[in-house]
Amino acid sequence: MAKEPQKLKKSSLYYEKVLRDCEIVGCGCQSEFLHPDMEKVLELIDQEILSAPFGSASPLPPDLEGCVVLDLGCGSGQSAFAASRFVGSKGKVIGLDMRDSLLAVANKHLAGQMKKFRYKKPNVEFLKGFPEDLKSLGIKDNSVDVVIANEILNLSPDKKAVFAEIFRVLKPGGELCFSTILADRRLPSSLSEDQPLALAGVAGALYCEDLRRLLRDLGCNDYRNYLKQQLTISDPEAAAKVGLAAFSYRIVRTFKLNLEDICEDYGQVAVYKGTMPGFPHAFPLDDHHLFITGKPMLVCGNSGAMVEDTRFGKHFVVTGTKTVHYGSFDCS
Repeated sequence: MAKEPQKLKKSSLYYEKVLRDCEIVGCGCQSEFLHPDMEKVLELIDQEILSAPFGSASPLPPDLEGCVVLDLGCGSGQSAFAASRFVGSKGKVIGLDMRDSLLAVANKHLAGQMKKFRYKKPNVEFLKGFPEDLKSLGIKDNSVDVVIANEILNLSPDKKAVFAEIFRVLKPGGELCFSTILADRRLPSSLSEDQPLALAGVAGALYCEDLRRLLRDLGCNDYRNYLKQQLTISDPEAAAKVGLAAFSYRIVRTFKLNLEDICEDYGQVAVYKGTMPGFPHAFPLDDHHLFITGKPMLVCGNSGAMVEDTRFGKHFVVTGTKTVHYGSFDCS
């Protein structure tokens, strides 16, 4: 058996330390739900799964029928099982975590949840591993439709490796949807393993512009905030350590597309058909794009690609091409 790479050894020790510190007080965050039926499906999930430490839900986007979904930091399987319900019997869900105790809970309930969902065979599997190295788990290039994660990216000591692996496994047009905490400045690296900051949820928080640059360097030129909320640190000790730094909680979505680094105007118009389950009247792409059913909306080239060249394409009609350029587009 090949030796575990030194970077992953360090990741393992780091995850174990930070998560152990957090488990002392049972901290964890609950993501907002993007999928309109999330609360209804959670009623079908066993209580032990829902109440396990770090069992909170990842931001699970809609329109998942038949998709392959990868849940990074799946914990006890709450979002993975919900995704299992949404993708249907022809879809597949992979839950990834590094904690044996939570994977044990997920696997304990696997057969029972499949029975509740009336599946003849499981459409979800749980793997032990690290988001920095999905290849060793057999997750192939261009094999996943949607990757979700709930703040686990904050914990990674090698964030570039995590995002590189995500974009490797995503299919062209695939979506990454994750929650995270971002800072308005770079924090000293010594604070990444600080216990009070870990308990406050901000240890390892990326500077927002460094996230933009990291994604850009991996070929992802445009990401969107679905939700952005200012985060208040209530613990005086943690607040004193970060000084004037400000933090925001984000739900971010982006796609594996050939996008430009600013919004450009090609005179394109998008019309939402109102056909996505759960969104008969309007569909929110992000915090500043609400597509109203039947109403033409001028869009930049990137927004047009996000609703035309992804799984959302069947719900939209986008007119216009990129043959004529009219300058930059004000997406605000």
